[in-house]
Amino acid sequence: MLLQFYKYQGTGNDFVIIDNRTKIFDADNHQLVNRLCDRKFGIGADGLMLLENADNYDFKMVYFNADGKEGSMCGNGGRALVKFAHDIGVIADKAHFIAVDGEHEATVKDGIVSLKMGNVSEVEKGADFYYLDTGSPHYVSFVDNVAGMNVFAEGQKIRYNERFKTIGTNVNFVEKIAEDEVQVRTYERGVEDETLSCGTGVTAAALTCALKGMESPVKIKTLGGSLQIAFEKKSENEFTNVYLIGPAEKVFSGTIEL
Repeated sequence: MLLQFYKYQGTGNDFVIIDNRTKIFDADNHQLVNRLCDRKFGIGADGLMLLENADNYDFKMVYFNADGKEGSMCGNGGRALVKFAHDIGVIADKAHFIAVDGEHEATVKDGIVSLKMGNVSEVEKGADFYYLDTGSPHYVSFVDNVAGMNVFAEGQKIRYNERFKTIGTNVNFVEKIAEDEVQVRTYERGVEDETLSCGTGVTAAALTCALKGMESPVKIKTLGGSLQIAFEKKSENEFTNVYLIGPAEKVFSGTIEL
């Protein structure tokens, strides 16, 4: 069987996308998802997404981590899937879709996708970290020299520590580099490595920056490019109208024999 696929990326976070509106892909075949995401034996990606039909929505987003397991919400993946839906004519310039964490709205203009994320109503404050859920769970730590960090080693320690080893967490290291800008590097569970960018991670980073006095929008520098997070801060731990804003584009398309 030949499978048609599309490769998209958002600030270096890359994804295999499959138009699954006719159910051509077996979503239960986690081994196949893992193989397609493998960078040596497959197409290569941080994750795989299916675009499916959903009543009362433009489409449904089904997201898998590179390890083959269905994942929680992926912000950059959501932006890439919106751009894909736009490119194939499923939507015009606005989207209303359903994902694992609920409803999302998005707009596409000049290659920039603005994706509305879920509200955040709880932020845990530790001695040297913040922990919150922005569609996926995120541990956020502020550091002095994020560029010089071994993100894989330090992130892995936290992701597999006694608290998080079962449920897993994404780990973000953040450094303020300007009054309205931070640099973020992220270790992602499921990928089990540092990625060039993480949408839910930079969202978590921006919201914790707001707790330190930064105002919306917060500019984010990642290894894969620049993003912005806009939000409304309702209280010390409550954020609404959270938007992840940045570019998403097609890399290539093709077929692979299964």
